[in-house]
Amino acid sequence: MQTGKMAWNAVCANKMRTFLTMLGIIIGVAALIILVSLADGAGNSVASQISQMGSNYLSVRISDNKENPLKLAEFMELFAAEEFAQAAPVGRGSVTAKTGYTSGTINVYGTSGGYFSIMDMELYAGRILKQADLENRSYVIVLSYDTAVEFFGRADVAGESLSLDGKSFLVAGVLSEDSASPSSAMAIKSSDDSSETVVLEGYIPYPSLAQLMDNALEITQFYVSSADEESMDLAEAKLEEILLGRFANDEDAFSIQNQSEVMEAMEQAGNTMSMLLGGIAAISLFVGGIGIMNIMLVSVTERTKEIGIRKAIGAGKGSIMLQFLMEAVIVSLSGCLIGIVSSWIALQVIGNIMSSALSVSMNSKVALLSVVFSGLIGVVFGLYPANKAANKKPIDALRYAG
Repeated sequence: MQTGKMAWNAVCANKMRTFLTMLGIIIGVAALIILVSLADGAGNSVASQISQMGSNYLSVRISDNKENPLKLAEFMELFAAEEFAQAAPVGRGSVTAKTGYTSGTINVYGTSGGYFSIMDMELYAGRILKQADLENRSYVIVLSYDTAVEFFGRADVAGESLSLDGKSFLVAGVLSEDSASPSSAMAIKSSDDSSETVVLEGYIPYPSLAQLMDNALEITQFYVSSADEESMDLAEAKLEEILLGRFANDEDAFSIQNQSEVMEAMEQAGNTMSMLLGGIAAISLFVGGIGIMNIMLVSVTERTKEIGIRKAIGAGKGSIMLQFLMEAVIVSLSGCLIGIVSSWIALQVIGNIMSSALSVSMNSKVALLSVVFSGLIGVVFGLYPANKAANKKPIDALRYAG
């Protein structure tokens, strides 16, 4: 207790010098926590967006049709296997949409009703696309929530009409506000609202897209879902078998992307980024430790006579060493605590600024790790000065006149 009090009084004796010594630890801890927390927030944000689109589906892109394009009728037959829960073709085009006095360019996606189940999309109003819509090449459309609000001023617009490149489409349904598609990132920005990006998109029967865009019914991209996440490997193997049979065993004619593997890769990349940023920030903690060692060596030199007096009245080597070691640890841990508080304040400010794009919170594990790490730095970098002080001979220390 007495040694601890003496160490605390010595640290507080020169507040400015102590604060400047702690500055390296403060910056190092704050940088470590902020960078790792931001990396975690970015990774969680991306993972959340991917998970909203579902994780148990396979994405296929056909690059070489072997002069035998895949058509819708054949597609439905090929992917009716029991390993697949749903299969849906996807085509994309941009058209001019009009309703009343409102007009603008939107992205339309030709697909089938299975697409909404694969992407785990929910309805706000109306219905999704039906098989009858594909068979009859019906002019019906399912709008995203923002698109309905943009063109009609409200979301509950099932039964209304929307003109696409001069052709009248019946609005069959409207998706919920939280529903997202893999193609949302390609959506254009509304010219009527410069303050935020509005996703303008709609979904129509695949045959209707061919009529609207005046192109063939060739399928070059589609999605397939498995019955559950546990059977993804089985579904992928079956899908590859079907495609190899369809395209003359040419593996280069198509590519298959497993969404669950994408999520795993994103998580691994996020963890790697966190470790990399944490390692870079931890370097500044070592720099702070060197600063502590430097100032403790100066302190030992300045207090040589004090050390000699303490030894002359009976203080042992262990007592002297413990006092200077405690001073180093106090400086290091105090800097760590200030760094944690500073990082929390900084993360609150960043969170408020980027609340719409990124959810940021302090990583408690990193904060705890920084406390342990700072304590170790205080011990490691304070050990040499403390040992130097403890090994001073009393007679030499008392004669010191520096």
